[in-house]
Amino acid sequence: MAYTTINKSTDHFNTKLYTGNGGTNAITGVGFQPDLVWIKDRDATGYHFWTDAVRGVTKTIFSNTNGAEGTEAAGLTAFGTDGFTVGSHTNINTSGRNIASWNWKAGGGQGSSNTDGSINTTYTSVNTTAGFSICKWTGTGSAATIGHGLGSVPKMIIVKTLDSATAWTVYHGANTSEPQTDRLYLNTTDATSDSDSSWNDTAPTSTLFSVGASNETNKSGSPMIAYCFAEKTGYSKFGQYYGNENTDGTFIYTGMKPSFVILKKTGNTGNWMIYDNKREGYNVDNDHLKANEPDAEGTSDDIDILSNGFKLRTSGGGENQDGQTFIYIAFGQSLVGSNNVPCTAR
Repeated sequence: MAYTTINKSTDHFNTKLYTGNGGTNAITGVGFQPDLVWIKDRDATGYHFWTDAVRGVTKTIFSNTNGAEGTEAAGLTAFGTDGFTVGSHTNINTSGRNIASWNWKAGGGQGSSNTDGSINTTYTSVNTTAGFSICKWTGTGSAATIGHGLGSVPKMIIVKTLDSATAWTVYHGANTSEPQTDRLYLNTTDATSDSDSSWNDTAPTSTLFSVGASNETNKSGSPMIAYCFAEKTGYSKFGQYYGNENTDGTFIYTGMKPSFVILKKTGNTGNWMIYDNKREGYNVDNDHLKANEPDAEGTSDDIDILSNGFKLRTSGGGENQDGQTFIYIAFGQSLVGSNNVPCTAR
């Protein structure tokens, strides 16, 4: 079983569920001051709200659209030491609605400029322990490098142009044999496509990631944001599996008990399926949301969340199509840490 230096994963990532009240709503119990908050209404159709400490409160982008950043005065209005506060926006705080938030800790605020790359970032907020950073810079319209500050190689990078309608471009380290030559889009069902203009056909390093001339990753004169994730044993895993279209599906070993999982078919069209350990308390009924769709929560019997990974329990094409390759993103808690933190299966 994998050992980890992260004794308590909820110091760095946590799912927090809350009920909307239609007014000012202070959400506590996250366990830390979050630097990225992703919010979705579970009960109704509505946008996925992403707000982070680098761009600032009320500044929101939406993973289910290619739209530009918006200023939502009634959106997320404050980051607190144990959570965040939202206003009355209907997508994230309609009275009586069940709402999910996924929270990550970066550097505990906006951060400062990183000067390692050919472009200096405006701000980079970094959590090297958990392998997460948020980088903002102004695009140049040509090939460039950006310092991510992680001190280890990112396994996933998500980039969004903030001032225009461009796709959320995703680098995933398990996506094909040469992931630096390919891209996925978080806001669509699209399969993997080849693009030398996204990552400049250059793999990220422990210091830098590369961008090409694409408007989606380095648009000239535009503010850009990137979310960078390095893999940490027993806390985060970014991998792939092959579907068998059987309810006795593939078991994916992560070396930890997952608390948050995203699945995406890469060789063909498919949704970005989201699962976590808070919205349902038992296997096999793990309700799903979709990062690329505004849909309300769906009830399904898709995966078992286990003490050391997850197992496919559906023959559905979106999660387990026979012969298809899928990538996954997982965060969780290791069974074995340096402080003997207990972890039990569901």
